[in-house]
Amino acid sequence: MGDIKALFEEAGFNLSPEQERDFSAYLEEIKKWNRVHNLTAVREDTEIVKRHFIDSLFLAKAFEEIGIDWRGKSIADVGSGAGFPGVPLKIYLRDVELYLIESSSKRCAFLENLKLKLSVSYEVLCERAENLKKNFDIVVARALGEFEKIAPMLESLSSRYIFVMKGREISDVWTEKLGYRAYRVNSPFYGESYILWKKKG
Repeated sequence: MGDIKALFEEAGFNLSPEQERDFSAYLEEIKKWNRVHNLTAVREDTEIVKRHFIDSLFLAKAFEEIGIDWRGKSIADVGSGAGFPGVPLKIYLRDVELYLIESSSKRCAFLENLKLKLSVSYEVLCERAENLKKNFDIVVARALGEFEKIAPMLESLSSRYIFVMKGREISDVWTEKLGYRAYRVNSPFYGESYILWKKKG
């Protein structure tokens, strides 16, 4: 796919040649594995780039605008699946220590294989997040299900911040009762959505 760089630029993200190579390799691996394993329902190249790669990077924009110093910090992507949002964040930010938490052995195998194709490294933790006894500076998640139920588990894994990509709908319960703030994303491709975030302590 020749226009990956242009799509990222349209969304406000400039890629180095190395980052462009990594995202191209990532795309090829997803397509290859999707022929046998259903990693993502999104099949078209441009949509994979927009919906999975670029969408994940709005977390990086949120870090910057909120004023979070992510450099050198540990980031855990809970329920990582095919690596979203963690792997795109690692490719783009570089200077983070990334952990991908995923309970499906099939998806863990994909993530381990993907690591061999990229110029970045990360650790795959192939187990259920609720069984982990570790702490990470920043915990991120995307499309994990009922927020009220997963929020305590995400918070138990985090020592500093929690970020959850929640799409277009947010509830007063999340902001007023659970204490999350809503960061608004404006995507040139899909319009407005929200990232819920919270600082611990």
